[in-house]
Amino acid sequence: MAVDEKLQTMRHSCAHVMAEAVKNLFPGTKIAIGPAIENGFYYDFDFPKDKKISDADFPAIEKEMRRIISGNHDFVRKEVTKAEALELFKDEPYKVELIEDLPSDATITTYEQDGYLDLCRGPHVANTKEINAQGFKLTKIAGAYWRGDSNRETLTRIYAVAFAKPNDLKDYLAMIAEAEKRDHRKIGVEMDLFHLDAEDPGQIFWHPNGWTIYTTMQDYMRRMVRRDGYQEVNTPAIMPRTLWERSGHWGHYQKNMFITESEKRLFAIKPMNCPGALEIFKAKQRSYKDLPLRLAEFGHDVRNEPSGTLHGVMRVRGFVQDDAHILCTEEQIGPEVAKFCKLLKAVYHDFGFDELVVKFSTMPEDHVGDLETWERAEKALSDACHEAGLEYEIQPGEGAFYGPKLEFKLYDCLGREWQCGTIQVDYQLPSAERLDATYIGADNQKHHPVMLHRAILGSFERFLGILIENFAGAFPTWLAFEQAAVVPVAPEFDDYAKQVNEALIAADIRSNAYLDDSNMKSKIKQISMEHKTPYILVVGQKEKDEGTVTVRFRFSSKIPQQTFKLEDFIAYVQDKVNNHVIGI
Repeated sequence: MAVDEKLQTMRHSCAHVMAEAVKNLFPGTKIAIGPAIENGFYYDFDFPKDKKISDADFPAIEKEMRRIISGNHDFVRKEVTKAEALELFKDEPYKVELIEDLPSDATITTYEQDGYLDLCRGPHVANTKEINAQGFKLTKIAGAYWRGDSNRETLTRIYAVAFAKPNDLKDYLAMIAEAEKRDHRKIGVEMDLFHLDAEDPGQIFWHPNGWTIYTTMQDYMRRMVRRDGYQEVNTPAIMPRTLWERSGHWGHYQKNMFITESEKRLFAIKPMNCPGALEIFKAKQRSYKDLPLRLAEFGHDVRNEPSGTLHGVMRVRGFVQDDAHILCTEEQIGPEVAKFCKLLKAVYHDFGFDELVVKFSTMPEDHVGDLETWERAEKALSDACHEAGLEYEIQPGEGAFYGPKLEFKLYDCLGREWQCGTIQVDYQLPSAERLDATYIGADNQKHHPVMLHRAILGSFERFLGILIENFAGAFPTWLAFEQAAVVPVAPEFDDYAKQVNEALIAADIRSNAYLDDSNMKSKIKQISMEHKTPYILVVGQKEKDEGTVTVRFRFSSKIPQQTFKLEDFIAYVQDKVNNHVIGI
C-alpha cells in the first residue's frame, strides 16, 4: 500500500509533541530519536535514574500533549552549522553523537515548537493544530538499545498510534483488541497446539493437536507440488564450510548460522536448502531434455536469530519451508513463473486467502550480471504475472543482487498484510564462480541453468501462526485437528457413540468419542470452547434406533442442528475436506 506522506508527517510531528510533553513532566530526561512508523510513531528516552515510567503515566503524558497541541504552535525550521548544532544540543548527549557523525560542512536542520527544540530533517506540519488531539494514543513501553547496539545504553521507547481522524483511531484500536484475542500464542495454549520453552528459545514443541494441523498442511502441499510436476528430495541438515563458502553464504550469512566442528573440520547446520538442491542437480550429468527440473524439499532449517526478535511460531530459529528450486533454461523462466503463480493462487484459495498483492522487485544498484540479462529476466517475470492474471506493484531497486524477484502478500480477516510467497531468479549460484552446475544443451555444449528459488507458504510454522490468528482457532473442517466429536446423551448410549466414532475414523475423519462421566452440556461446552470442533454429533435412543446422528454445527445459530444418516454425514464431511471448503 502506498505510504500516506501527509499522515506520516503528522505522525512525526506528534512524536515531537510527545517528546516535549515527556520533558515537561520528567525534567532531566534526555532525548534520542523519534520517527514515524506504520500506524504511528515512537520516541526513545533516557530517563533519570530516579524516574520509573510505566503505562500508568500515559494519561498524564497524553493530557500534556493535548495541552501543547491546543496552543496552536508553529513548527519553525532553521538551518544551522555543525558547530552551532553542537552548541544548541550540548546538554543532549544522544543528539551530540548524531551531530558528530555528520560531515563538517553538513547543513543541519532543527525544528522548534512551543520552545521545544529538536534535531530533525523534517518535514513537519506547519502548526500543532494540524495534529488531531483526539487521534492519537500511547500504546506501550519497550526497551531499545541506542543505535541498535546491545553493548550501548538501554533506552526507554514509548510507542503511540496516530491517525488523522478519531474514528480511524477507534477502528484501529478495535482491530488491535481483536488481534490480541486472536494471538496465536494465547490460542496455542488454550487449544493445546504447542508450547514454547524459555530454555530452548526459538524452537517449537508441537503437541498432538497442533502437529495434526501441521502435518495436514504438509501432506496437502506434498499433493499439490507432486501434481504440479515437482519431485521431492531431502538434503543433509549439516553441510561443510567449504560448500557454504562456494555458495557465498559463509561470507554473507555466517552470523546467522549455527556452527559445529568434527575431525578438525567446520560444518554449518543449514539455514537454507538451495546449495543442497544444486548438489543433487550436479550428482549426474543433465541434459536440456531434463529441464525444467523441479526439486521440492520440506527441509528443516535453523537460523541463529537474535532472541529479542523471536515471536511465538511467527519468528523462530528452527522451521520447515515449503521450499523448491527449479533448474531451467533462460527461455523457460517465463512459463515456469506463470505456472508457479497459478499454483500459488490455488493454494492460497484453499486456505481462504483470495486477496493478494504482488510486489515486483527490480535490479538494485549493487547487482551482478549484465543489463541485457536483467532486462530479459524482468520481462519474463512481468509476462508471467500477466499470463497468471496477476497485477503487480513495482519496488524499484529492491531485487536481490543476483536477480529480480516477486513477493506475494496476502491479507487476513483483520486486513493485516503478510508476506509469504516469493520467487527469485538466480543466475549466480549455478554459475562457474559458485557451485558450477551444468547441463548439456541441444548444441552438445555445457551450459549453466537458471535457478528459481520459490516458496508459497514460506515456513510452515509462521503460516500456521497466521492461520491460527485468521481463524481464531476455528479452523476449516479440512484443517481442524478434530473434525467431529461424538457425544452420547447418556452413558447407556456409549456403545453406539463408539460405533459411530469408529465408522468416522475408518472414513479418515478425525473424530473422538466423549465417554467420560460429565454431563452432555458440559462436554459440548468443552468441545466448543477448547477444540472448536466443526461438528458435534449427539446420539441417543432415536439415533441408535435409526442409524443416524444429530449434528450441531460449530458456533452457528443460523444453521439449525440437523439429523443425518451416518453414511450421509460421512459423505458430507468428505466433500468439505476433499474440496477444501472454508465454511462448515
